[in-house]
Amino acid sequence: GFFQSYAVEVEVKDASNATCLYAKWMMRFLIKYETNSSDYKNATLDLLSHVTHNGSVCGSETQAALLAVQFGEGHSWSVNFTKNNETYQGDFMTFTYNTNDTAVFPDAKRKGPITIVVKDTMGPVQLNNVFVCHSTESLEAENVTQIFWNVTVQPFVQNGTIGKKESRCRADTPTPAPTVLPTAANVTTASTTTLSPAPTTAPKPVENPDTGNYFLKNGNKTCFLATVGLQLNISQDKPHLMNINPKTTTVDGTCGNTTATLKLNDGNSTLIAFTFVVKNASAGAQKYHLKEVNVTLLNSLNGSVISNADNNNLSKWDAFLGTSYMCRKEQTLEVNEVLQVHTFNLWIQPFLVKENKFSAAEECFADSDLNFLIPIAVGMALGFLIILVFISYVIGRRKSRTGYQSV
Repeated sequence: GFFQSYAVEVEVKDASNATCLYAKWMMRFLIKYETNSSDYKNATLDLLSHVTHNGSVCGSETQAALLAVQFGEGHSWSVNFTKNNETYQGDFMTFTYNTNDTAVFPDAKRKGPITIVVKDTMGPVQLNNVFVCHSTESLEAENVTQIFWNVTVQPFVQNGTIGKKESRCRADTPTPAPTVLPTAANVTTASTTTLSPAPTTAPKPVENPDTGNYFLKNGNKTCFLATVGLQLNISQDKPHLMNINPKTTTVDGTCGNTTATLKLNDGNSTLIAFTFVVKNASAGAQKYHLKEVNVTLLNSLNGSVISNADNNNLSKWDAFLGTSYMCRKEQTLEVNEVLQVHTFNLWIQPFLVKENKFSAAEECFADSDLNFLIPIAVGMALGFLIILVFISYVIGRRKSRTGYQSV
């Protein structure tokens, strides 16, 4: 679906009624929570039009500034800022969501407020400058993805006047085009010759995606291994293929005994999560499979529109616990009626990784067919060759007998 969040604007004033902290931004939270039936669901938490900012603090030379907001049924978010003589920067973000809010978290197994704390990624900003970031930024931790866009913020405002000079985030800064010096080869001259229009060329087909290597660690041990090329097929109006670039993709997720999730963030514009579960956990020969895929598309221009697609009723990539799953051929995961995920050169192991290596692989049916067809084809070729030799031998024998009889 498509959603629109409200912009939040907070202006904190000191005892003399002068502005000391100003912020205006948009944000959204994607939260994965466990239900009473031990399944996992995804919730989307948006800021409504009514937001309070109780507890926000101006800050001083010795005290951090604090921007705090409260919204909905017991939800809150805050970030504190520290400074030195020349710069300020974000420190920690604290987010509390309340699963007693049944409108957002129906049938939640764990009740009450849950708090997570993450390190802010905003780097140092010159004092008296206002920090601006229109691009989408996201932070992931403990089954929560925090998404921000259209951010304008300045703590430690001097003399009650918000700075006029902007410090932009890296995502907002365009990469300059290389300068090409004029040469005899690229200088054009005026001409009166009438040129025919260039022929229309068909768009180039999208090539298969590059294969990425991803892993998760639990302490010093690798607990999740994945090698895969990923491609999205979005068909809201017409089919549109989009490759996931492993060079710009960051990895997050969780490892567990019966549930494991791999989250991939492709340059803060696409979030993909794969969730695996162990089935027949009480049986002697335990197996796991892919149960859920979640895809979130972020508007790379201003982040104002977010598309979220989820399929939590899959039964794919089935393998015995302690082994890996491999499928070199292309596979398609149906997320919903308008979005598919294509995988290439897949090799994955979400549980019981040993010595940072894949265990023996269970291959997909498509690969098995290929493995069977190769020896069959070779056998048929050899059989055909033997038949040809035998026929040649029989013909040769007959000619020899004919020759003897004529003599």
